[in-house]
Amino acid sequence: MIFIAIVMATLTAGIGSVWLAALLSFGVLARYTQHMLSLAAGALLATAFMHLLPEAFESQVGAHDLFITLLGGLIFFFLLDKAELWHHGHEHHQDLLPEHAQALDPVGDSHQHDQAAPAGAWAVLTGDSVHCFGDGVLIASAFIANMRLGVIAALAVLAHEVPHHMGDLMVLRSGDRNKRVALVKVSLAGAVTALGGLTGYWLVDRLQDYLPYFLVLASSSFIYVALADLIPQLQTRLTARQTLAQVAWLLVGIALVTWVSGLAHG
Repeated sequence: MIFIAIVMATLTAGIGSVWLAALLSFGVLARYTQHMLSLAAGALLATAFMHLLPEAFESQVGAHDLFITLLGGLIFFFLLDKAELWHHGHEHHQDLLPEHAQALDPVGDSHQHDQAAPAGAWAVLTGDSVHCFGDGVLIASAFIANMRLGVIAALAVLAHEVPHHMGDLMVLRSGDRNKRVALVKVSLAGAVTALGGLTGYWLVDRLQDYLPYFLVLASSSFIYVALADLIPQLQTRLTARQTLAQVAWLLVGIALVTWVSGLAHG
């Protein structure tokens, strides 16, 4: 049962997020990108602080060891981000959200991004595949703990992958205007999430004693993505109404995770 749930959840989070990203990128919903970023940030933070971390700290593992794991995870994902292998949103989110280019690059130095764009689809797809594989492992870890956590983790992954895949689609289309080709390529990268889920099922199932560490590692991933990638894109000078909308959608993300948690628990 857990095996089937992992396969279904990873496919939904991996490929479903791509199709949602396409709907937002190519459809009439493109104007709501900012709302999606706020919702994703809220979902990630709620998943980490309200579910994954409490589950890990209920184990027999000492709090000191778990906090060290959390710190190490944050540093690890920072280094992967620097290597453009984990989530490469800092490069292509400026194409996704051009109105925030000045906020992300206040000195107006776009040379780095001019160099990044010609790197083309291979760099984007490679980084996205590595990212999706890691997401699959994290989802599997949550399902091994219990079904409720698995559903919540899959929801959080789906929410934070949508903005990333929107950027992927924009980068791919910069070199190839064919929407269908770009969608197929990114969907294949998203499908790697299922491969990560299968690997995680085999790995975590044989390392039950280390499950709390996997949950904390998943939390560090979600926290890092929310605080280092999504929220900085929302830190721009806005009107009071726009700021209120950001906060509202952040709370919607938190409420959504809480609601899904209640359904899964029931």
